[in-house]
Amino acid sequence: MRNQSILQKMSIQALGAVLLFAPIFAYANSDNLFTAAGAHSSWVIMNKIKPALEKISGHKIKLFGKQSMLGVGCNAGIKSSLQNTEKQESFGMVCCALSDEEVTKKGLVVYPLALEPIMILSHESNPIKNLSTQQVRDIFSADITNWKQVGGEDKNIIVVTRLHCKKRPGHWKRILDSADKFTKKRINVQSADEMVKRVGDFKAAFGHAGSAWLRGDDSHTKIIRVNGFLPTSENLKNGNYPFYRQLSIITNKDASNKLKGLMRSAQKETFNSPELLSEHQLLPIDPAAH
Repeated sequence: MRNQSILQKMSIQALGAVLLFAPIFAYANSDNLFTAAGAHSSWVIMNKIKPALEKISGHKIKLFGKQSMLGVGCNAGIKSSLQNTEKQESFGMVCCALSDEEVTKKGLVVYPLALEPIMILSHESNPIKNLSTQQVRDIFSADITNWKQVGGEDKNIIVVTRLHCKKRPGHWKRILDSADKFTKKRINVQSADEMVKRVGDFKAAFGHAGSAWLRGDDSHTKIIRVNGFLPTSENLKNGNYPFYRQLSIITNKDASNKLKGLMRSAQKETFNSPELLSEHQLLPIDPAAH
């Protein structure tokens, strides 16, 4: 039964990857349409502002990225941007900063949208409400292994990680700058959905996820304050919260003026959408700075 379960999981992951990378081809003959695939957190923004963008551009926009199809979002975003052609214009959505080397090598153009706080999560029953930046890092590295070391119950900490996009800067690397620095005794997950489920499964669990992921009332997780501050857009803006990542949309360097205009409009619409701050705690980036 266990082997069957593993095979089923692998089949679902494979299907998810196919579904995620296929959409641009499926709409290859569609006129008057922009398509995009990629990371869930950036999808949240684009889905929110899509009606305004369609009105501005006069084009329909088809987005693939809700729940990031089993967690392969950023790579799908890059693939989507590279599939852009004159006949079928497409762009990508990423939740990690891209290095200058990758941008140059792949011929990409990055349009930053917002900063997203990275939530530090525990099981809802955990009495701990606050940790310092160093304590968070020490737990993930296994310098701290029991909750009693930070004033909690005598329970060994179960570390849950999602160390995606390992060669890219930012994101979880603001906690520890290399996957090798995270404890080897950890549960690795492939998506934010799985992260929330695993942290909710174990009363001694400890994990991380972007704030745009809505955990739901039945998740059995809670957010830990860091240095006394919650992962909010205001605390990011004031420099009080240490963990975050950059959400962006991307095109290839040969994008048409139409598509470039859509990207700039998306930046402006995001910057002028204050409801994003309250709903998902995202901090829009001023397009004038990029």
